[in-house]
Amino acid sequence: MRRRVLTADGVDTVMLDLRMVRGRLHGIARYALELARRLPALAPELRFSVLTAPEGLGELGPLELPSGVAVVRARAGFLSPAEQLDLTLTLGRHRPALFHATSFSIPGLYRGKLVVTLHDANHLAVPESRSTLRSLYYRTLVGPRSKGAAARLTVSEFSRAELARHLRLDPYTLQVIAPGVDAHFRPQTPVELASFRAGRSLPARFFLSVGNEKPYKNLALLARIADRLSHPLVLLAGMGVKHALRFPDSTVELGTLEEADLPRLYASATALLYPSRYEGFGLPALEAMACGTPVLAANAGALPEVVGTSGILLPAEDDTAWVTTAQRVAREPAFAEQLRQGGLLRAARASWDECARQTLAVYRRALA
Repeated sequence: MRRRVLTADGVDTVMLDLRMVRGRLHGIARYALELARRLPALAPELRFSVLTAPEGLGELGPLELPSGVAVVRARAGFLSPAEQLDLTLTLGRHRPALFHATSFSIPGLYRGKLVVTLHDANHLAVPESRSTLRSLYYRTLVGPRSKGAAARLTVSEFSRAELARHLRLDPYTLQVIAPGVDAHFRPQTPVELASFRAGRSLPARFFLSVGNEKPYKNLALLARIADRLSHPLVLLAGMGVKHALRFPDSTVELGTLEEADLPRLYASATALLYPSRYEGFGLPALEAMACGTPVLAANAGALPEVVGTSGILLPAEDDTAWVTTAQRVAREPAFAEQLRQGGLLRAARASWDECARQTLAVYRRALA
């Protein structure tokens, strides 16, 4: 049994993996960062530190960490060839009482107390995301090492079933703790929206897409229908995606966006169009609803859990259904308002503080 390691003043230390937090925040990075921001205030009896990429965390805007959280920089990049060796050396040097692997990057040789969060089984379940190397990594490291962890977490019932099936895990050993939405995702005033649109040269009305060019994100559907929509499409998916997926010239491509501007982008949109065929959760849908933006999402993955009846769920490959429904939102104010109000109520029930409280209970059980 590994000896329990305390700080000089007898305080347990918990380290969270934030190595994936860099640039525009994807769902896993936001999950890890939001936990690190909230846990210290909830657990004054513990000491928290975070493991970051070699270049650090960069500018986080409204998502800065509390001042008491220690920052440890890894020497090897996230999922780099030297990652496993560096994780072993770094954790051996700092010797936290518990390490939370907040993504599928799990220290294979570390034998201290470990909590893992597995967000989905994308690299095993989605044909275009599979590769021999990725499958080998999941089956020889992620699956077996997760079984030896003090606790295994995931973010949705959909992911629990997928992980159990593809990694042969007992579903009853996977605890679902849903992500939340931060308070800075909120409806904006008309003045804020007008100022934001003018500063970004955005049209007065537009549909919004948030994602990336990975095939399962299904942005190709939006490229096919963009010319049939009554409003232009604004694309936040990284520079070059518009050209790569052959979106029409009317599409506005945003390469980067500061965190503080993301709620303004959501709130400016007539609707968020989110046709992804596979999501372990789907935070953009929740964030858009919190900003009062109607959400049209694919009836796939965990999106039905996130959107429920507060948005519109559509077949992932039915172009006509997407065009017809988007046009209805644009042309029927009463319908759009119904979706807006339903989304606000649903998003109000999603709390990062509650996510952190449930996660803290997992830590305390593991450390007991």
